[in-house]
Amino acid sequence: QVQLVESGGGLVQAGGSLRLSCAASGRTFSTYAMGWFRQAPGKEREFVSAINWSGGSTLYADSVKGRFTISRDNAKNTVVLQMNSLKPEDTAVYYCAAVLDAYCSGLGCSRQNEYHYWGQGTQVTVST
Repeated sequence: QVQLVESGGGLVQAGGSLRLSCAASGRTFSTYAMGWFRQAPGKEREFVSAINWSGGSTLYADSVKGRFTISRDNAKNTVVLQMNSLKPEDTAVYYCAAVLDAYCSGLGCSRQNEYHYWGQGTQVTVST
């Protein structure tokens, strides 16, 4: 069982940056692949980024490539999403998710139905 708690959301102007963190409970964090998803008002939840157990494999949605960076610190049970050059269309609730890395073949998972554990989400609002 893994419990996930996101933090770092807030209000930022377009072009600004935010750093989202996801703290995971449990002693086996390093066995989990992690992902970030987001859901904007009136839209379905979508994939943002994912990282495998070691951090050696990462995935990004085309919409955030070159602007967002995912990383993890297994010693601190934390995964971070650094978001730069934010746009109003990045406004959404951002969710952290986890799944045993074996289910992702060591490469990270990009489909939300692959993830078993979810955080409560953190709001990111980007103003014009």
